[in-house]
Amino acid sequence: MKLILIIILFPFLIFGQKNIPTDLAKYMQAQADVNNFSGTVLVTQNGSVLLKKAYGLADYEWNIKNTIDTKFQLASVTKQFTAAAILLLAQRKQLSLNDKLSKFFPDYPKADSVTIHMLLSHTSGLALGFKEIALSTISQDSAFSLIRKIPYEFSPGTKSTYSNIGYYLLAKIIEKVSGEKYAVFLKKNIFEKAGMKNTGVSNNDSIIQKKAQVYCHTEKGYIHNPYINWEVNLGHDGVYSTVEDLALWDKALYGTAILNAEMKKKMFTPHSSENWGYGFIINPFYNHGHQLIAHDGGFFGTITSFNRFTDDKLFVTVLSNNGSLSHIIGYGLSAIALGKEVELPYKHHRTKVDTTIYDNYVGRFGKIEILKADNKLYYNNTEIELIPESKTKFFRTDDNDRTIEFIQDKTGAYNSIILTKGGVKETFVKQNQSQ
Repeated sequence: MKLILIIILFPFLIFGQKNIPTDLAKYMQAQADVNNFSGTVLVTQNGSVLLKKAYGLADYEWNIKNTIDTKFQLASVTKQFTAAAILLLAQRKQLSLNDKLSKFFPDYPKADSVTIHMLLSHTSGLALGFKEIALSTISQDSAFSLIRKIPYEFSPGTKSTYSNIGYYLLAKIIEKVSGEKYAVFLKKNIFEKAGMKNTGVSNNDSIIQKKAQVYCHTEKGYIHNPYINWEVNLGHDGVYSTVEDLALWDKALYGTAILNAEMKKKMFTPHSSENWGYGFIINPFYNHGHQLIAHDGGFFGTITSFNRFTDDKLFVTVLSNNGSLSHIIGYGLSAIALGKEVELPYKHHRTKVDTTIYDNYVGRFGKIEILKADNKLYYNNTEIELIPESKTKFFRTDDNDRTIEFIQDKTGAYNSIILTKGGVKETFVKQNQSQ
């Protein structure tokens, strides 16, 4: 009897396992067909590939397709490599995480108040970034002189705010301590040790084979990314890679060939109220209730996502070269891999509705505030309009992969909404006026 039961159940177990790769493939094909996704995707679990595929074009002018070994800029996914390099230097006793910035750059403002730990954990008070400088042809020395004049946003160590400047300074510290260029140190000590043969650091001169061109989306269509000065835009950005190389890095982070257990613990521990570890965010709000170590990146047409669900041994990475919302796509893919129901992308069309019903929708639903102005509905502010596709369902003008559906209860009131983001549904209840 027991043997018969196993035989009956076994096909269903196999079918269930095969469904996830199929569902992942359907989801990504819809992202390509509906939302024009261009890039590469890799989803693995316990070392087995669930989805590995390239979509769209690496070069629009020559109609060259992306392939699985196409190299993409990583944007802020770079930060984890900068953090790993710093931790490696700490592991070798070449620096301490408690070292002050003044040890390396004594003339930098407030340098006696800033530690390497603060730079790594986004608690230094340094401002977000220096986009205009990164887009210029300025020299490294001139850029540093301008960056050091950018004021702090708060006193070092008192709060947490994401800072690209902090990681730019960390890259300069790596060079100062190691005596090697940032790109050389990463190549010798991280990329080669992890077997990442298709990963490196961009510069303004080198020709890199199979590297995707990057495109921004405008109202008139796609245009080339602006010039980026890779001699300056470094530490917080600068690394390029492939999805397969990033899987090798994910694998290396489970071992101790590069970082020992002590340094990895520091890297993966939240050090601020915003859950910043070193180069990663730990268990962000989009973790589906599972242990997640992650980081996304975005700079003009480059948008990237790197997600390690460590308890599930699930790895999801999405790299794009045309501004596709890789972080939202990664959210949808990880939900599918974790067995959740996910809605496929579809074309949204505006429909006419009686706008008097909008008064019933206004209010706060969790952290979401629905506003009404000039017979239009808005999401959190009057810059993001909600476009009706039915009487109760709306899509966002800035991202049609996010929809809001107002749910009517038995009394006829609309006291809850279903927010769909990347196909993943969440329910939020309306708060009372007194709350």
